[in-house]
Amino acid sequence: MSAKEKIIGLTGTNGSGKGMAAEFFMRHGYAYVSLSDLIRDELRQKKQEISRDNLIRMGNHLRKTFGADILARRTMEHVRGNTVIDSIRNPHEVEHLRSQENFILLAIDAPPEVRYERVLTRGRNESVLTLEEFIAKEKEEMTDRANGQQLQRCMHMADHLLTNEGSLEEFHRKLEAFL
Repeated sequence: MSAKEKIIGLTGTNGSGKGMAAEFFMRHGYAYVSLSDLIRDELRQKKQEISRDNLIRMGNHLRKTFGADILARRTMEHVRGNTVIDSIRNPHEVEHLRSQENFILLAIDAPPEVRYERVLTRGRNESVLTLEEFIAKEKEEMTDRANGQQLQRCMHMADHLLTNEGSLEEFHRKLEAFL
């Protein structure tokens, strides 16, 4: 990877706008890789439903079986040139990616009520029906288990925290600083 090429990692809460950030970078020529897509592939191979519960369970299983940085290691096999990497949820993933040249980690967040409304409209199986269930599910991603999701710790490790509670145009202006 040359000195001018960047790897931008995305971490953050569910529904905060990581996907919108990834789309923004892709429109500016970045390739896209998602750690969650690697987990979805595992679920498809095992003919299991792609639900939030199954994604969490399978991701934790992969980390426990192959090492806490397995998703980052597998992801780096696909990185060529400017790349945005989505769905970073474990500090070992962050550490592995930080060992790559020109890596920057962005954490994205928004208030829970805003994020809950967003996830209701995107049409995925989120395994929740109410705001209270959404918040409880999120706590599962804030564990301190070495091979589990440690989303809050990843967010603290970020180079920059972006709050995405305004318009899409405002969010894009914040992202422009990282092109």
